[in-house]
Amino acid sequence: MAQAPLQAVESPRNMRKAWSVLIVSTLSFTVCFMVWMMFGVIGIPIKKMLSLNSTQFGLLMSMPVLTGSLVRVPLGIWTDKFGGRVVMAAVMATTVPAIWLMSYATEYWHFLTIGLFVGLAGGTFSVGTPYVARWFPKNRQGTAMGVYGAGNSGAAVNKFVAPVLVVAFGWTMVPQVYAAIMLGTLILFWLFSHSDPSHLVSSSIKFTDQLKALKDPKVLKYCQYYSIVFGGYVALALWMVQYYVGEYGLDIRVAALLAACFSLPGGVLRAIGGVLSDKYGAHSVTWWVMWVSWICLFLLSYPQTDFTVTTVNGPATFHIGLNVYLFTAIMAVLGVAWAFGKASVFKYISDDYPGNIGTISGIVGLAGGMGGFILPIMFGALMDLTGIRSSAFMLMYGVVWVSLIWMYWTEVRRSEFMGNQAQGLAQQH
Repeated sequence: MAQAPLQAVESPRNMRKAWSVLIVSTLSFTVCFMVWMMFGVIGIPIKKMLSLNSTQFGLLMSMPVLTGSLVRVPLGIWTDKFGGRVVMAAVMATTVPAIWLMSYATEYWHFLTIGLFVGLAGGTFSVGTPYVARWFPKNRQGTAMGVYGAGNSGAAVNKFVAPVLVVAFGWTMVPQVYAAIMLGTLILFWLFSHSDPSHLVSSSIKFTDQLKALKDPKVLKYCQYYSIVFGGYVALALWMVQYYVGEYGLDIRVAALLAACFSLPGGVLRAIGGVLSDKYGAHSVTWWVMWVSWICLFLLSYPQTDFTVTTVNGPATFHIGLNVYLFTAIMAVLGVAWAFGKASVFKYISDDYPGNIGTISGIVGLAGGMGGFILPIMFGALMDLTGIRSSAFMLMYGVVWVSLIWMYWTEVRRSEFMGNQAQGLAQQH
């Protein structure tokens, strides 16, 4: 009885449908992520137009991330109930008018309000992940989810497309073009996606039931990890273009291109992170991800500094600070580490909660998204408070410290015991 669906899934006709669903869903998620990150580029001319301070700018960029995070859990539940095809199409259709309206906004509150509706696009992660996974047999689901998750690279696509439009036609052209792209993608998605009634799950799970999972200390720990590797990724993907413009005085197009050196590997390499997590285990990959993040953020935290030393020949002035090339190289390494980390956290979830992946991943995904909402506001507030641009990295460095200490006390110190326990279980089986 259990084998029938598996055989049906692996029939040539169904595999064609499965690959069609995966390709068109990944394309749709890439476009949705591109739209979700829109303020990372158009926010710069809007900041100038409205004379915003850094905190207001951080809030402006974070508004789409807020709704994109909050709707993840209900969208996941609706996907189980109504099917991924219907829910994904409905979300994309809802965002089209909001994206278009963005070009007519003139007041700060206009941008904040419209940003909330545009943010729905960010919730598509929790729609597509179960939708594509159910089209594939168990041994290929990790790969399917990894490929779909690579749609995060929409953050980099935004950095290639939006600056060109801003420079050529002004910022108002970006929402108009993005609305047209979203509409075109919606039509493609509807034409080439499929629905299978056997994938529907009769779920009586409520949002409040899912929140009960937060009582589990392991779930809280995975929320903390994901708030760095995903929340930090989203926050820095939004923050980096204006950072390059302010810190190094670059043109918006060059700044966006260099910022893409962080966003692109941070999205595309997620699938490789899944493979590494399968091979070496979620703990090993996440432990190394946290240490690489710690080193990178320590180096990125150091502000441009001039100091004078009294020598035998009189005062000598030295300068310490990352130049634009070194800074970009370290950001690229951080992007790769976080791509692996995003996959390894979900591997933890599938290992520890095999019967409850949807619920736990919804909660952890929500925590990651909320990290992406709160961090840019904190970046802006720190910038206004201290006047130091690299204070954003100082904050992230502190957050990684918390994860490393938490991980050491709950996992590393017990690793030998866990190893013996794992060996004993292996002998039992």
